[in-house]
Amino acid sequence: MVDPLDGTTNFLHGFPVYAVSIAVATDGVLEAGVIVDVPQGDRYTAVRGEGAWCNAERIAVSSIADPAKALIGTGFPFKHLVHLEAYQRQFAAVVRATSGIRRPGAAALDLASVATGAFDGFWELSLAPWDIAAGVLLVREAGGTVTDLDGRDVTGLSHGPLVAGSRVMHEWLLTTLRSA
Repeated sequence: MVDPLDGTTNFLHGFPVYAVSIAVATDGVLEAGVIVDVPQGDRYTAVRGEGAWCNAERIAVSSIADPAKALIGTGFPFKHLVHLEAYQRQFAAVVRATSGIRRPGAAALDLASVATGAFDGFWELSLAPWDIAAGVLLVREAGGTVTDLDGRDVTGLSHGPLVAGSRVMHEWLLTTLRSA
């Protein structure tokens, strides 16, 4: 799975948040992934069972457990406006309970931010596999959880919604999104 330019609109507008994302799967199981933050020059890597790394340093998801202290990443459903009303309800519920929400515009880097603990959680309602495959493995290898809105594991190899974070923040975010 290759995304040669995740964050295309950002790139076209000179907004420095875009990446190259590559993942390898065998028999439907993610085995390795790499995300390169082109403007920053950072390389995020993960190999199944071997942890997650940014450049030469091991990374881990956030240890924040209090939603009021959490920074959550998201992506707007700009291509799938059928999800807009549900998303607006979810956004309102999350923003009321957290320290803030950010929308950088490159899902691969959003997931890298979860894996490093910069974001305490992340959700988006419609993502393509090439946008998330490497990031799904990165978050899991950094100690996080990644599911769909029903709490089912995401393979990273199909289209759909995604919720990611540490075990505690993922559980809170999933509950909050479902109740919105």
